[in-house]
Amino acid sequence: MSQDHWETAPDSAETLLVMAVGVERDVFVLRRTAKDCAGAAGLENQDRVRLATALSELGRDLLRPQPLRAVFALGHRELAVSLDWTDARTPGAETLAAVARLLPQVRWEPAGGGRPGGSVVIAWPLPASPEPVADRAARIREALRTVAGSGDSLTEDLRAQTLDLMAALEESRRQQEALHLLNQELEQTNQGVVALYTELSEELEETNRGVVALYAELDEKSRLLREASESKTRFWSNVSHELRTPLNSVIGLSRLLLDPAAEPLTAEQRRQVALVGSAGSMLLVLVDELLDVAKAEAGRLEPRPAPVDLRALLAQVRGLMVGAAPRGEVALVVPDREDLPELLTDEVMLARILRNLLSNGLKFTRSGEVRLEVGTEDEWLVLVVSDTGVGIPEDQQTRVFEEFYQVPGPHQRNRAGTGLGLPYARRLAELLGGSLQLASRPGQGTTVTLRLPLRTVAAPAPVRRLGTLLTVDDDPVFAELFRPVLEQLAEQVVQVHEGARVVAEVRRLRPDAVLLDLQMPGTDGYAVLAELSADPELSTVPVVVITAADQAERATERLGHARAVLSKHGATAARLADILYPAVRAGTPPDTDEGRRS
Repeated sequence: MSQDHWETAPDSAETLLVMAVGVERDVFVLRRTAKDCAGAAGLENQDRVRLATALSELGRDLLRPQPLRAVFALGHRELAVSLDWTDARTPGAETLAAVARLLPQVRWEPAGGGRPGGSVVIAWPLPASPEPVADRAARIREALRTVAGSGDSLTEDLRAQTLDLMAALEESRRQQEALHLLNQELEQTNQGVVALYTELSEELEETNRGVVALYAELDEKSRLLREASESKTRFWSNVSHELRTPLNSVIGLSRLLLDPAAEPLTAEQRRQVALVGSAGSMLLVLVDELLDVAKAEAGRLEPRPAPVDLRALLAQVRGLMVGAAPRGEVALVVPDREDLPELLTDEVMLARILRNLLSNGLKFTRSGEVRLEVGTEDEWLVLVVSDTGVGIPEDQQTRVFEEFYQVPGPHQRNRAGTGLGLPYARRLAELLGGSLQLASRPGQGTTVTLRLPLRTVAAPAPVRRLGTLLTVDDDPVFAELFRPVLEQLAEQVVQVHEGARVVAEVRRLRPDAVLLDLQMPGTDGYAVLAELSADPELSTVPVVVITAADQAERATERLGHARAVLSKHGATAARLADILYPAVRAGTPPDTDEGRRS
């Protein structure tokens, strides 16, 4: 047998037996030997019969007067038998096909080189065994010698073959019976599956109808909620605009009355006017906060980054909050250091965050102090507001960030509030790219930590002056308060309160720039923009829109002629200078924070 017949290494094969097959009697011996050898190798009875039957069929097909040589060999993983011959005989195709159906490995190889002869090799995989091949082969040889010495006759071989055939037939009958039972069970199972599938299909169809109806109802509810949200936002916007106008007038008039250059007032009058101005300012702040909450819910509240002098901002916050501290009982500590950085952030939002945090601390601290500390951590600005007040129970520390929620208890008595302070402060902190965290213990005070990105800015360029500015606004109070800002930018400031007069005034004065409000009775700002852009002589005059309208309320498609759009609360001298001077000099839109389409 050639070494190519082996899957294992050549030196690991052990020859078990070599025998000649030349007569009919030898075929019986070959069959019996194959069965005994397979049994000694550990194969099950059915596998033994299949191996023995295959060799018997091959032996009969190849039987000639010149004998065959049968070689039994053992490898690590298989039992192999090779039938070799040297004459011109060949195995029949039907025999090879039958053997291939019985055994997993069958191979016929002619001798090659034009020489007669060839070999058929069959193999059967063996179960895994830790026993070495040599020891296993020795044990099989001993078993074969014992069987060979038992003297079985041809009749006994035929009887054994018949018994094998009867056992195979019995096994086939049992398998057929088992298969019949299995088919019956499968048929019953299929009937049950079909019934279950039908039932599930009906239930699923019914469920789908319910889901479709539910989705339709949800869509309708969503539509109604969107409409309600839009209505609420419009309501807040309208109410805010309506409230801001008289409040700005109250605040502006109180400032004019208290101005040192105004007519002198009695001490009592000054006190009363100061109270009016303070109440108006607080009311305006509350209106702004309520509107910002509505904007944030609608996703329309956006920060407007600008250079912020942190030292000046803290001084302003200190001045606003010092009056809220109980005299002689609670100390308000706000740093005033030279090394505080200048930031690039939304000054209004940052001031409101600090005002809310300090206001909360002062409101719920009977004695001790409310302290604001400023520091840096890597690329973060850290502002910590701590107090020695009543503290917040642990189970309430998450709920205090819910809008309009207030921790119940006697500490709330005679302390006004809306429950918006902390939720509003956290929402603003997140809009600025930072975070707000709270830590508190009842009776030991509360600490709130605000972290903001530490973005510094370069020193601003010096403000230059223009010749003439034309400002258009129907609110006389805002116009009067805004005039000092404009006088920092231009030698002459001309104020117009009606949109219908703007074009004529621009044609007469030929100003360096026009500052235009949008919401005016009669001819509004959009109409003025359209008239200026349509006149070839006036279309080159830069126009900057300054409005109290929210970004979502602006008809941006009608603002194409404007060089920039600013909110009234963000129209500082420095920002206007950054917009106006490049526009006047180059006649092109500047690169501003809000841009032309804001």
